Amino acid sequence: MTNGNREVFLAADLGASSGRLVAGSFDGSRIELEEVHRFDNGGVEIADHLYWDFLGLWNELQEGLSLASSKYQGIASLGVDTWGVDFGLLDSNDQLLANPRHYRDQSQEILETAFGIVPREEIFEQTGLQFMEFNSLYQLLSLKRENSQLLDNAACLLMIPDLMHWVLSGEKVSEFTNATTTQMLDPRTGDWALSMLDRFSLPSGILQPVTAAGTVLGPLRRSVAETTGLRDVNVVLPGTHDTASAVMAVPVDAETQSSGRWCYISSGTWSLMGMEIPQPVINDRCLQLNFTNEGGVGQTVRLLKNIAGLWLVQQCRAAWASEQEYSWEQLVEMAGESDARTCLIDPDDACFVAPRDMPTAIQQFCQESSQPVPETEGAVIRCALESLALRYRTVLQSLEDLSGQSIETIHIVGGGSRNRLLCQMTADACNRTVIAGPVEATAIGNLMMQLVAAGAVASISEAREVVRASFEVEQYIPSDPEAWNEAADRFSGLIGA
Repeated sequence: MTNGNREVFLAADLGASSGRLVAGSFDGSRIELEEVHRFDNGGVEIADHLYWDFLGLWNELQEGLSLASSKYQGIASLGVDTWGVDFGLLDSNDQLLANPRHYRDQSQEILETAFGIVPREEIFEQTGLQFMEFNSLYQLLSLKRENSQLLDNAACLLMIPDLMHWVLSGEKVSEFTNATTTQMLDPRTGDWALSMLDRFSLPSGILQPVTAAGTVLGPLRRSVAETTGLRDVNVVLPGTHDTASAVMAVPVDAETQSSGRWCYISSGTWSLMGMEIPQPVINDRCLQLNFTNEGGVGQTVRLLKNIAGLWLVQQCRAAWASEQEYSWEQLVEMAGESDARTCLIDPDDACFVAPRDMPTAIQQFCQESSQPVPETEGAVIRCALESLALRYRTVLQSLEDLSGQSIETIHIVGGGSRNRLLCQMTADACNRTVIAGPVEATAIGNLMMQLVAAGAVASISEAREVVRASFEVEQYIPSDPEAWNEAADRFSGLIGA
């Protein structure tokens, strides 16, 4: 990519397994991407706990920024997006007290502890968020239960992208979309649920002002500008939760967007499946289904469900790597050659959260549920993919139930949109048209919000038109949906639906 006279924007997209810095060059109607720097990420285990290497991530980001400054002219701004729920704590001298704890380090027992203090129904009424043991609320409660000195010494809590933005700009804020993943924010008011936090005896004074996506925080710190060579570059808040940025990049046209007859799946390590709606849905049915109301760009609400996603396949591939290094394409090809719908799993069962051997966990689930046990690599992967497609089917039905809206089109964005077998399975299992792409949705959404903030694009709707014009998508039409009905009945029995 040569930017010439085009303005360049930088998106730092930090995922659970890797991070990258992406440059977006905008000519007024199309945006062109180029990956500047990619690096590994992941949990670091120390003394039976799992952490993020925040300082390592910061070093990698600085390296990427230095590369960008030497490559492009006219860089306008930079924004960071990451996963949700995890945070760092600063003391009164702005010192990072510890590496942030990894969300997969949490225990499910903490939920029962929480419900003994504030009933489940009351937590949901105040936050509208689904119950997951790694939500920030329960991470803080775990620290309190451990009598951790971290809380005693903490003066400021910053979510991971907010921590990065503070290192970059010196500004401390809590960007709205990521704040909504904490289970500490009231989605009706858009502010912290302080009365609930008081009942948990948690220090609400460490929370920062909730700030909207699209806010310009200001220029890079002088030290960062000198280290990287970047000059006159603003730090801008995108939708800092990666799903919020991914949904920003869904290439839905204006008519379909206004009709509301569409949903999205942000498909990667996790599958986040939901709808973009104007107001949160907080009622007994939403609580029963354990759906969540997370913040979206433009002060919208993402009514969605977290699903295990391609974590299942990633961990199978990792487990086999010592004997055979399969490519993603090989795994999909082997799955496509295996028998259809012979065995199924519940992708969200606790046994798949962090098993030491994912293929064995899948086989054990099938054996314990009196199903044929998948013996080959292809059969294991097919079992995982078909189970994901059927999970999408149940979530689709729940979305229509909660919203009162029929859904005609499923948009799949992110890395999973390249998995043609899973996309076709989703179209067939759900009996809906699937539109897959763009792959780089999270980085694109990050960049497009920066364009909106700069005034280069007038609105989120116009930004989505730019996405439609800039990136190809692939359409999948249901080919044999009836063949999935019997499997859907078996799947419902497995998940207790």
